[in-house]
Amino acid sequence: MSAAADPRAPWWRRAVIYQVYVRSFADADGDGVGDLAGIRSRLAHLRDLGVDALWLTPFYPSPQVDGGYDVADHRDVDPRFGTLGDFDALLADAHGLGLRLIVDLVPNHTSSEHPWFRAALAAPPGSPERARYLFRDGRGPRGDEPPNNWRSRFGGGAWARVTEPDGAPGQWYLHLFAPEQPDLDWTNGEVRGEYESILRFWLDRGVDGFRVDVAHALAKDPDLPDIPPERLRRGPAAEGHPHFDRDEVHDVYRAWRRLADAYPGERSFVAEAWLQSPQRLARYVRPDELHTAFNFHFLLAPWAAGALRQAIDATIGSLAGTGAPPTWVLSNHDVTRHVTRYGGGALGARRARAAALLMLALPGGAYVYQGEELGLHEVEDLADEVRQDPTFARTEGADPGRDGCRVPLPWSGEEPSYGFGPSAASWLPQPGSWRELAAARQAARPASMLSLYRAALRLRRELVAPADEAVRWLDAGDGVLAFRRGPSFACVVNVADEPAALPAELLGASVVLASDALAVDGSLPAATAVWLAVEAS
Repeated sequence: MSAAADPRAPWWRRAVIYQVYVRSFADADGDGVGDLAGIRSRLAHLRDLGVDALWLTPFYPSPQVDGGYDVADHRDVDPRFGTLGDFDALLADAHGLGLRLIVDLVPNHTSSEHPWFRAALAAPPGSPERARYLFRDGRGPRGDEPPNNWRSRFGGGAWARVTEPDGAPGQWYLHLFAPEQPDLDWTNGEVRGEYESILRFWLDRGVDGFRVDVAHALAKDPDLPDIPPERLRRGPAAEGHPHFDRDEVHDVYRAWRRLADAYPGERSFVAEAWLQSPQRLARYVRPDELHTAFNFHFLLAPWAAGALRQAIDATIGSLAGTGAPPTWVLSNHDVTRHVTRYGGGALGARRARAAALLMLALPGGAYVYQGEELGLHEVEDLADEVRQDPTFARTEGADPGRDGCRVPLPWSGEEPSYGFGPSAASWLPQPGSWRELAAARQAARPASMLSLYRAALRLRRELVAPADEAVRWLDAGDGVLAFRRGPSFACVVNVADEPAALPAELLGASVVLASDALAVDGSLPAATAVWLAVEAS
């Protein structure tokens, strides 16, 4: 018998956290780029939506080669986004509204403009400055070939050759992402000490936690072996990979957990780790490591009942021995928005509504990516000249990159920037169709996506989150997911393309919320989800 959810459990066990992509949320100064003051001006939207916390993507000083994930200084705010004073005011306002705030931590690499890397370029091979990064001599008689065959996640090779201070061709450095993002060497004690200092800097300011960027990438095989060609493909890291998901990385997180636990207020970490299996992911959330991890297994599942159930069962099962809660996520700043992944247009939007109720009915925590509550779709027709994702350039357009899910939000009004800022400017152009999806317009429509999310998040707090944490599946027709949590809550999702009857044991239950209207005969239309209150027998 499983226990009901403990109301005294730490906040992060059942929190719904809203991801703010800082450049695209709200622009206060009219330059077309989102900023901290803009976020502060829109905190009421998050309060009214009903989320528990917000997560900010990097706002630190950066050349912005990779949307701020090329950090030049982890202890300050990029002038494009504001000042440390603006951050402190945002944090205070968020806390005043009952919202927690977590920030992004980028530990795998720095910007090539970071003082450490500049010092490394000015120093000779074998120096302490270069030891903070992964500098190696090249292969071949003159060192003209990279040290191994590793590939950048953004396309092309993962090594760049430097010109030494005397002008001669020199060593190579590793960059698993863009060349402007040199990888740090996490066997170096100075690197470990620096990041523990960075954690303390933000914890001392009062942040509630950290999202750890590419948490599976910090440790590398010291021999830097070639990767067999069949394993060079992109995708979640397989076990035994030489630069992903290595055992040594867990020592780092054990140290971080001890550090965070010394602070009051239930500070927490969430790992971004793209791995092949939920079982490998569970190793990151053991009791003495990180608190939670993003559930990409669920995000990557196609719109199919079997695949969704398998992802749910595998996630819950893999975490059973860790004590960590599952998390659920449908979209983020690195993947195609799920309205588009689920078919696009009216069909994709209908499926996205149902998926939202499925996600929010499951035990544990959940993440909402900005604009998801508005039903925004991927912007797939951006002109080449406006795209900024380095993936697009490094693959010569073969990979369109991630700009399509990062287009600034529509808030109100009839013309661009649709309330994103006080001017018409936005760093990526917004499609005209977003006029109808603006938050102010949807707030006045009871049947809108925004109204559905608001209702679901309110009812989740009142009805779903306190329910039994166990998921008990019910017999249902093909293409239907049906489960109960505790004696009085049930969720049914018709993933199929035809109407379906409710499971027999739920007949007579009261409809609490539905993603779309039920049929006159009480059956569940295609791509529809329903929450039910069941009388205890």
